[in-house]
Amino acid sequence: MSLATQSEFAAALVNCDLTVPDGLAAWNGPRPARRFGVYRNNVAIGLIGALSSRFPAAERIVGEEFFAAMAHEFVRLHPPRSPLLLAYGDDFPDFVESFEPAQEIPYLPDVIRLEALRGRAYHATDAVALDAALVATIEPARLAELTFVPHPSASVARSTYPAVTIWAMNTGEIELADIADWTGEDALVIRPQMIVEVHRLPPGGATFLKELFSGVALGQAYETALTEAPDFDLSANLAGAFTAGAFMAIR
Repeated sequence: MSLATQSEFAAALVNCDLTVPDGLAAWNGPRPARRFGVYRNNVAIGLIGALSSRFPAAERIVGEEFFAAMAHEFVRLHPPRSPLLLAYGDDFPDFVESFEPAQEIPYLPDVIRLEALRGRAYHATDAVALDAALVATIEPARLAELTFVPHPSASVARSTYPAVTIWAMNTGEIELADIADWTGEDALVIRPQMIVEVHRLPPGGATFLKELFSGVALGQAYETALTEAPDFDLSANLAGAFTAGAFMAIR
């Protein structure tokens, strides 16, 4: 099969508007449109299923039918670039953000981003979390100069909506209820051992961790967090990060 035919074949698999590529044949006819249609349908169902498995909270929010239609359009416009589907859908949140039928659910993309980070954490490299006792051995005068190596599974999710609460309600983590405080929420997503965990962060916590994860020294990360949250508690945030297993080494 020529490269051109392969390209046409791949494009036609995810786009129902395209005809069966030239050059295909079967024992029962020179243009096996029916067989190709079955194959195309199976590919679509498989990819939609992969997205459904990665983003169950999003599917529950919008319903199976709406999610399937939205996912089908995504599959058509964003076919897989790799035979490994572990990361397929990483750009699904950006697609949903511009998907017109979903505009009435503005928090949906952030919920999907949170779910995508959970998937990445699940498949991240195993690593032993840093023992907080090591920090106690460092001279106080040098603490501000410390930099931390983040745990391979650690990442920060940010949202201007209560996306963490919405996600938790739609995964059974907490009961469904009215959300009284409709403010933004941030979270640390991490898998310190076998289970992926989502830790809601206090004001300034997301900025603080993102600074540390990018290699910024502790003192500067603290100063940056203060600009966002004047009452930022350094001790409490560091303790929370160590308890969650956010780091694997000190530099």
